[in-house]
Amino acid sequence: METNAENTDASEVSPLLRRVDLSVSIADLDKAVEQRLRGVGKTMKMPGFRPGKVPPAVVRQQHGAQANHEALRSELARLLNQTLDEKRWRIAGAPKLEAGAGDSDTHLQFSAEFEVYPDIVLRDLSSFEIERSVLEVGQAEIDRTIEILRKQRVRYETVDRPAAVGDQVSIDFLGRKNGEPFAGGQGQDYRFVLGEGRMLSDFENAVAGTRAGESKSFEMTFPAEYFSSELAGQTVSFELTVKEVGEPVLPAIDSDFAVALGIDNGDLEQMRSEIETNLRREVKRRLQARVTQQVMDLLLSANPIEVPQVLVAGEIERLQESVRQDMRQRGMNVKELPMSADWFAEQGRRRVALGLILAEIASANDIRAQPQQVRALVEEAAQSYEHPEQIVGWHYAQPERLREFEGAAMEAQIVDWVMAQVKVVDKPVVFAELMGHTS
Repeated sequence: METNAENTDASEVSPLLRRVDLSVSIADLDKAVEQRLRGVGKTMKMPGFRPGKVPPAVVRQQHGAQANHEALRSELARLLNQTLDEKRWRIAGAPKLEAGAGDSDTHLQFSAEFEVYPDIVLRDLSSFEIERSVLEVGQAEIDRTIEILRKQRVRYETVDRPAAVGDQVSIDFLGRKNGEPFAGGQGQDYRFVLGEGRMLSDFENAVAGTRAGESKSFEMTFPAEYFSSELAGQTVSFELTVKEVGEPVLPAIDSDFAVALGIDNGDLEQMRSEIETNLRREVKRRLQARVTQQVMDLLLSANPIEVPQVLVAGEIERLQESVRQDMRQRGMNVKELPMSADWFAEQGRRRVALGLILAEIASANDIRAQPQQVRALVEEAAQSYEHPEQIVGWHYAQPERLREFEGAAMEAQIVDWVMAQVKVVDKPVVFAELMGHTS
């Protein structure tokens, strides 16, 4: 078909939204349809006719609508691509096509509306600063980790004394609002540990100091920001009976403890060695995660960009499906769970913006996932399994299983690139803070 500038008219609707008016010659379209029908007729089979000898009228009756649709679609795509090339626009998502209302006897009018990728001009980062958290794993950190592992295996022995912070209590309780029981305000044989924050502080304070067999009544006011609007800021009364007080007993650091941690021979030195190896790996991961978070935040703030809403919508759908999949694995009925797209809007926008910025950095600096880096990440992840070599082999059995690691390798290189551009200030971090330990 002949091409000329009069076939299209392009305009900018908004920063990323574009509209292109397309004019298709009816005469040229008819020629294209005839050409397609002739091609179909050469191979068409029908009872009573030899292959390729079906009458043209029959071919048109059987395949005319499809040929017309395909020819029109091909011509619209050609005209649109011509405009995209001329304007150097990169289209994001599928265009929305609408038939026009032109009165022409010689042309069909259509419009295509679509979003384009933004033009990204990366900002110089030399004036920015990033704090890099640093922590050396030593014996103190290993000892602290062992204490945490002991607390995770704590047992409680019944004692006859007032309950104190750290004790596990078993209680019956009933709450009333305006003299009437309220939803969620009652429990039987309910167990919790004082000081862990599972219950509101006023409730825990009322339980502290009571003994098994003791009952008491008290009033308390729910916080104004309490998640239940029916209880937020409301004063209620509780009646409770303490049924049992248990004192925490930590396991001794002996061979039985080592066996419980997976050291079959119960050797304590081997236990400490494995704890140290795992701890160093986890500390490294958390330190890197902190740096990565700062880098991503910096890239977003230094390079504000418009993002195509069609890409954001797609990212929101992926986030929603990820949540649904997680809930299915937990045995929950996701059909009954409302899931507004608004909940994921900001996260979706952030992910799209970061993806575009990272892709621009990778393209501008020829950054690619290197095989040796991918291999190192796979092997590192496999170390947490009993047979690492089998996990590595499983990932390499199918290339698509490596995509997550290839993405991680690319991200790590980009983070290194950014860190080379900015001013880096090392800042020691407290072990408990890094690991999220509250006690």
